[in-house]
Amino acid sequence: MIPEFPRPYRLGLTAPRSVTLRANAAECAALATRFAIPGVERLEATVTLMPESGGVIRLKGRLEADVIQECVVTLEPVAQHVDSPLDLRILPPGTPATDDDPDSPDEIETHGDSVDLGEVVAEQLALALDPWPRAPDAAIPPELAAESEDGPLEPEAGIDDTPAGRPNPFAALSRLKRN
Repeated sequence: MIPEFPRPYRLGLTAPRSVTLRANAAECAALATRFAIPGVERLEATVTLMPESGGVIRLKGRLEADVIQECVVTLEPVAQHVDSPLDLRILPPGTPATDDDPDSPDEIETHGDSVDLGEVVAEQLALALDPWPRAPDAAIPPELAAESEDGPLEPEAGIDDTPAGRPNPFAALSRLKRN
């Protein structure tokens, strides 16, 4: 696979370094295709790379992008600005990611003597995209909204979609609710 936004960076950092990454028009178009959205108008990241013990590089900075997504209600184009902080740890080659703490920076595994900072930024953009983009004036059609006037839709009573041989994890809660 050829990366859409290649920015290889050689590992072995000994002093902090600031880097600015900007995608050109062709790279933006390729990223839009990859993310299955109508457009990536602009993608830029400014990062500081700082060496840590054990060959780890800490990447901190900010990602900014202007994207076009489809409204989940009308499918009309919705322009959105993405502004997301970046805080990652780039691991030396052969070091597997081991941190399970959701509050600590994500860890990026590397292979060889370089890391593709463009791919790192592209992945962070994918994570920062709005999963449910909606135009400001978009409304759910009345024929669909009427079904949920009394609150969230509930499954039909008596239907148990738990796989055979496996207890329903909500059975105890159901019994408590009935009492």
